Amino acid sequence: MQLTAIRADITTLTVDAVVNAANSSLMGGGGVDGAIHRAGGPEILRHCQELRDSRFPDGLPTGQAVATTAGNLPARWVIHTVGPVFSKREDRSALLADCYRNSLRVADELGARTVAFPAVSAGIFGWPMDDAARIAIQTVRDSGGSLAEVTFALFSGEALACFERALTDR
Repeated sequence: MQLTAIRADITTLTVDAVVNAANSSLMGGGGVDGAIHRAGGPEILRHCQELRDSRFPDGLPTGQAVATTAGNLPARWVIHTVGPVFSKREDRSALLADCYRNSLRVADELGARTVAFPAVSAGIFGWPMDDAARIAIQTVRDSGGSLAEVTFALFSGEALACFERALTDR
C-alpha cells in the first residue's frame, strides 16, 4: 500500500473514497465535515439522515465508520468517522486509531482501492498534529487490507510537515 501526504482540499480528490471527520449527528458541521457536505450536495445529507433514522438514532459512536454516497464529489463514497476530542486527562489514542482502522475496514468492504483521509481530530477536536499524524500513519501501516493507495489530504503546511515526518519515521 502506498502512503502519501499532500496539501489539498479533500473535496477535490479523485479517489474511490474520502473520509469525513464527521460529528456524531452525521448532519454536517464545520471544518472538513462542512466542506464535504457543501461540496457533495444534498444527497450526502439525505443518506446521512437515513443512517441516523435506521441505524444510529443516538448518533454515530466515536471511532466507528459508515459509508454514504459521495454526491457531487469526484470520489465514489464518503466514509464518515467520528474522532475523539483530545484530552490531557485521558488517553483516547485507541479511539483515534479506531477511526482509521474502521474507515479502512469500510473501504475494504466497499471494494475501494484508493482512500483520502483528513487529519481526523486534529482540528476543532484539538488533537496535537504531531501525535495525530503518528497515530494515523502507524494505524494505516498496520492495517493490511487490499487498498492500493492512502492519501492524507492536509489543509495546512504545518499539518503536511507533521504527516511527512510521521511517514519517514519507522
